[in-house]
Amino acid sequence: MVLSKMTERTPIEVKDVLKRIEEHPNVTGVIIAEKEGGQAIHSTLDTMETAYYIKHCNTLTGIARGAIRETDPTNDLQFFRIRTKKYEILLAPESNYLLIVLQNTAKASGK
Repeated sequence: MVLSKMTERTPIEVKDVLKRIEEHPNVTGVIIAEKEGGQAIHSTLDTMETAYYIKHCNTLTGIARGAIRETDPTNDLQFFRIRTKKYEILLAPESNYLLIVLQNTAKASGK
């Protein structure tokens, strides 16, 4: 998905894609984390918030992936979107990385 396509790009192209995501008006944070160990590779949030989101988003993607594979072992999770009244958390898990994008909903941002 997003990161698998990004691994085929040069570092400059990856930075350009991240910059476009980060500059989106409703985006409040972007994190790229290692899947194993949960270390942040890139984050626009402070250290504590980054660790919080990595921990909980890894847990959520693990639960979602398990539920999907239990239903159909040949299927896999590609994208996970969680929407609350105020925020959206967009998760794109890949084999080695997890992309987390945090954004305000249009309603919460006054649109």
